[in-house]
Amino acid sequence: LPAGIYNLDDLKDFGRKKGWCPYYLARYSILHANIVVYSYHYLLDPKIADLVSKELAKQSVVVFDEAHNIDNVCIDSMSVNITRRTLDRCQGNVDMLQNTIHNIKETDAAKLKEEYRRLVEGLKEANVARETDVYLANPVLPDEILKEAIPGTIRTAEHFVGFLRRFMEYLKSRLRVQHVVQESAPQFLKDIFDKVCIDRKPLRFCAERLQSLLRTLEITDIADFSAVTLISNFATLVSTYSQGFTIIIEPFEDRTPTIANPVLHFSCMDPSIAIKPVFQRFQSVIITSGTLSPLDIYPRILDFRPVTMASFTMTLARTCLCPLIVGRGNDQVALSSKFETREDFAVIRNYGNLLLEMSAVVPDGIVAFFTSYVYMENIVASWYEQGILENIQKNKLIFIETQDAAETSMALEKYQEACENGRGAILLSVARGKVSEGIDFVHHFGRAVIMFGVPYVYTQSRILKARLEYLRDQFQIRENDFLTFDAMRHAAQCVGRAIRGKTDYGLMIFADKRYARADKRGKLPRWIQEHINDGSLNLTVDETVQLSKHFLRQMAQPFRQEDQLGLSLLTLEQLQSEEMLKKIAQMAHQS
Repeated sequence: LPAGIYNLDDLKDFGRKKGWCPYYLARYSILHANIVVYSYHYLLDPKIADLVSKELAKQSVVVFDEAHNIDNVCIDSMSVNITRRTLDRCQGNVDMLQNTIHNIKETDAAKLKEEYRRLVEGLKEANVARETDVYLANPVLPDEILKEAIPGTIRTAEHFVGFLRRFMEYLKSRLRVQHVVQESAPQFLKDIFDKVCIDRKPLRFCAERLQSLLRTLEITDIADFSAVTLISNFATLVSTYSQGFTIIIEPFEDRTPTIANPVLHFSCMDPSIAIKPVFQRFQSVIITSGTLSPLDIYPRILDFRPVTMASFTMTLARTCLCPLIVGRGNDQVALSSKFETREDFAVIRNYGNLLLEMSAVVPDGIVAFFTSYVYMENIVASWYEQGILENIQKNKLIFIETQDAAETSMALEKYQEACENGRGAILLSVARGKVSEGIDFVHHFGRAVIMFGVPYVYTQSRILKARLEYLRDQFQIRENDFLTFDAMRHAAQCVGRAIRGKTDYGLMIFADKRYARADKRGKLPRWIQEHINDGSLNLTVDETVQLSKHFLRQMAQPFRQEDQLGLSLLTLEQLQSEEMLKKIAQMAHQS
């Protein structure tokens, strides 16, 4: 670090005097920091990794924390969605590029000539950087592409802009469809060559050529050119990878099947494509999460061989979590959110009775999760008609998560305020939503979490069907196994909101008879499974209430931090013991 800089405030002052923007200051800090904390996308998304993470040392230790969804992050980072609006914005970007090129030709034509000379020589700078271990392995441009020179058809700025216009017009024609089209990348390349004579090679260099042009034109507001950047990345990806991707063109959205809104999905089917460069680049990569279960499926879907795998239990001084599986109502009607019974009046009534009874016995906050927004809306509407909501509100206030971020933030704020004031509240949320992932309901904000149903993903999605087919063919993972794994990891993530520390406690209620099956229960994290016994399976609503009362009375007894010493917290003598030192040395040797 520069002389006289010892902390972050000193560095901010230094950057302010230099006139640095916050973005440049962050980039500068990354080069000198011992520990860097940032989003997965800065490492997995090739469009961002090249800007932010390319100078990380090969000896760095990479830790993917909360990595239960890492396969979905990999797929999202390599997938592209193109709509008519995207192409309209791209049209404006291309017009702006053409005008800028025309102005520079009149004022400083030498810039464009120098860029052309560099392109003729090839991408030597990128090759040298890659050889000297500076450049992060980027899945958008593999090594074999970087060793070639950019094709002559797109070397000059004017030719490249004309190339973008032709490619854009072709995409517009592909969006004029009346039925769903699904094809592979090689089929797409054959069609574009037959119709507009665009070859594969210039497409592969499209992303790199655009970045070179933006640098030459000295364009600082890169965000304004996001549309043309997206199209260029799509061109490079579709021409680089012949396997692991599929193209689906839909004339309508799923939610509005009567309104024409065509979209081209270039969907990644194989998450290993995005994470493979990370495994190749860094010598130590750790994937960890509290809900990473079952462990053996992650090496299969990410296509790697782990050096070591370990699943740990939670060391507790007292049994502070109580998972209960509710399979029946008091009238012995089976509880389930499966499609055949989700409209059943008796099931909806029993779900309402469960929430009503729990609102009377659980102090402070209760968080309830549903499988989807539509399912939650239907259930709540039915509860309102039956008068169940009115009875629940006599015990606690009710707040609801919606698809609007501002409304959800307000509901969450008022929910926490109600819990702080002592009355408690109920927050109705959705699995896979904002509340299920990023919010901690610590202590009195979440004394009970209720999972209504099994949160299976929408199985009629064409993109999901294509991915399931790919997993079956390439990794021999059956569709039902993956769907169950995906549902259970999200269910575990939802109920895990109740326990946020060793001094915390809470109820975890699985309100669906299917959770009692071994194939479902066995996919829950080990630290939850260990607290599920025969007495907590297939309970009625009344049995659940009685067990909850007993658990809450136990947790209400005085509990001090000293009570954890020697159990969930190590004493000084234990830390200094010879056995502990051997364990630490063994773990260090393994890592």
